[in-house]
Amino acid sequence: MDVVSLGYQTDLAIRRTEGSQITDCGDHIVVRTERNPGYWWGNFILLAEPPRAGEADRWLARFAALFPAARHRTFGVDVTDAAAVGEAGFAAAGFRAERNVVLTASSVIQPRQPSLAVRVRPLATGDDWRQSAALRLACFEPDAAARPAAGPDVSADEQEFDARKLAVRRQLTETGRAAWFGAFAAGRLVAQLGLVPAGHGLARYQDVETHPEFRRQGLAGLLVWRAGTYGLTDLGAVRLVIVADPGYHAFRLYQSLGFGRAEDQVGFEQTP
Repeated sequence: MDVVSLGYQTDLAIRRTEGSQITDCGDHIVVRTERNPGYWWGNFILLAEPPRAGEADRWLARFAALFPAARHRTFGVDVTDAAAVGEAGFAAAGFRAERNVVLTASSVIQPRQPSLAVRVRPLATGDDWRQSAALRLACFEPDAAARPAAGPDVSADEQEFDARKLAVRRQLTETGRAAWFGAFAAGRLVAQLGLVPAGHGLARYQDVETHPEFRRQGLAGLLVWRAGTYGLTDLGAVRLVIVADPGYHAFRLYQSLGFGRAEDQVGFEQTP
């Protein structure tokens, strides 16, 4: 199956880098991340084309056979235009459509200096990674994709999910297969993101996170620019890729930094 979606091309490349199993079944691809079974978009099916009317039950049965212990069900659709995908079949089965936009850039515009004095550098020490875990929890939103649903408190399942996710981040960074940057204010990590080489001259951003107390101060823009510069020089990338919700304020931020809309990315998820 030749994947046409740039979003899913880079998703699959990163999952492969992380050690996930990618199985091409002809009309669909199965992604399995055994080390983190609660990772929704690490354990999913990518469909080669939009499902036709009446096909949803077939794919639901396929997912149940592949992931019998899963509490979630997630499907990607390999298209570049969201208009090509109808929602009726999956919506009737209780799924929520996940519609994002893939943005790309071959250069990044330097933003204004943030209003807060910060030092931007790669995460390196044990304390950096401990702070990274704390920042991720502080940034948690109940409707965030790719993780278990949550209430007001962080459950044991969520803590396990985050611990496993963080372990992979750190491993990839320490073995030179990814870069993770942080913005530190007086030694405190207040914003972070990752950049992962995805092959064919591509580098994909991951998990742009700013502590709620430090948002709207220009930190995300500074990190995106700094990581992008690193990707285009040190990593030798020729095209930077970031996926965003078009309704979220960060979408406009990325555009202001020189990223342009390339295509849509479509998926469906049924949460626990």
